[in-house]
Amino acid sequence: MQGKRRHKRRSGCPVSLSLEIFGDRWSLLIIRDLMVRGFRTFKEFQQSGEGIATNILTDRLRRLEAAGLLTRKAATARRRKVNYRLTEKGIDLAPVLLELLIWGARHEASGVSCALVEQMAKNREQVLAEVRRRWQEHDARPLQVKGQWIWP
Repeated sequence: MQGKRRHKRRSGCPVSLSLEIFGDRWSLLIIRDLMVRGFRTFKEFQQSGEGIATNILTDRLRRLEAAGLLTRKAATARRRKVNYRLTEKGIDLAPVLLELLIWGARHEASGVSCALVEQMAKNREQVLAEVRRRWQEHDARPLQVKGQWIWP
């Protein structure tokens, strides 16, 4: 980004670099909501049930946009309502989120059925292809696998 001073990075390690972008408790949830739940607006993120404060949400949306993971576009002629959308860089996080979902559902109590988790684990490539197809087609419907929601 021109004109903005970048902070000093801790190291050149790819894991460290990635965590500097989305390694807080909210960023991946926002990306999840864009990718899986079909959320597009500030209000939808705010009402997701996670309890994110408006100032934190505003900050994370700005950071994710600055990092090139999402874009914002005026949704109406009045430009008051904004829609957010993942970029190519953002949608490339789909495998990471899928693995986090599978790991979390296997090792922690969640509302996701064990059978659905195992179905997704066995069919990772198909699930990821569907996520990418929906992104390419600007399909904002929530993602389902075999007719089931993939979040509680």
